[in-house]
Amino acid sequence: MMMGSEKMNNSMEIEDENIDKTKISLMRILVEKQDPSSKEVEDGALRRFLRARDLDVEKASNMFLKYLNWKRNFVPNGSISPSEIRHEIQQNKMFLQGWDKKGRPIALLLAARHFQHEGGVDEFKRFIVYLFDKIITRMPPGQEKFIVIGDLKGWGYANSDIRAYLAALSLDYYPERLEKLFVVHAPYIFMTAWKVVYPFIDPKTRKKMIFVDNKSLKSTLLEEIDESQLPATLGGKLELVPIHNS
Repeated sequence: MMMGSEKMNNSMEIEDENIDKTKISLMRILVEKQDPSSKEVEDGALRRFLRARDLDVEKASNMFLKYLNWKRNFVPNGSISPSEIRHEIQQNKMFLQGWDKKGRPIALLLAARHFQHEGGVDEFKRFIVYLFDKIITRMPPGQEKFIVIGDLKGWGYANSDIRAYLAALSLDYYPERLEKLFVVHAPYIFMTAWKVVYPFIDPKTRKKMIFVDNKSLKSTLLEEIDESQLPATLGGKLELVPIHNS
């Protein structure tokens, strides 16, 4: 026999699902009226934008239409090619391998390998789009989110790039994709850059960012990720795979 709390939880889940369906239908009417190309978009995408705007149909619709317009202009070919992010790839700082315990792909950033280059902020923004597309392509059916481990070991002032950090935060076009961001090996000097960037981070995203103490690094990661799926550089068993080779 189902307990009272279980019945309540199930009924709330059903109610949430019905609300989602109703709001998705309303949102689809709004966005298709203003941009017919949105007819090709799946419900899951609209749902993510809705949740990012607390199920406010009007705000979610405006956000989604802004995304469509941005993508047409910033990614006119539909995707970013490696030739467009040559300097970023040469730094070999982003890796993609392994899955967490819920089947979410894991990306690893070695932040000490990032330096400013002649490609500037525009290339960095293209690189961010390239990363998102690569990670999303790797997601299994039914999965919408991913995990990032940001390893700041060896990070110094030469790696600090506030303009690039702010540019990345301005790409608010992939809502409800990040599950968690584990920040590990963060040196004290990083907090100077962090204080500048922090106010620009969406409050929902802030809650997903976890600074991990060195003493509890492996145990914290193992709560979410099996040792067999952890990068070898963090005490696991997987060799690093550059994201452009994944």
